[in-house]
Amino acid sequence: MSEADRIRWQCRRGLLELDLVLGKFLDSHFNNLSPAGLATFKRLLSYPDNDLWDFLNRKTPPPDAESAQIIRLFD
Repeated sequence: MSEADRIRWQCRRGLLELDLVLGKFLDSHFNNLSPAGLATFKRLLSYPDNDLWDFLNRKTPPPDAESAQIIRLFD
C-alpha cells in the first residue's frame, strides 16, 4: 500500500462531513504538499474527529502555525 493510500484510508472518519472535506483536500492538494506539509497534515489526522472538524470550521484555533497553514488550504 502506498503512502497516499494509507493517508486516504486515515481520512475515512466517523463524520461524513470530514470524509468529504478531507477527500476533496487530498484530491486537490496532496500531490503539492511539501514533506513538512505532509507531516503536518498527518499530525492533524491524529486529532479526534470533533477537534479536527472544529479546526477546519475555525471554531477552535489550530494547534500551531504549521497546522494553520494547512488548514488555510481547505478554503
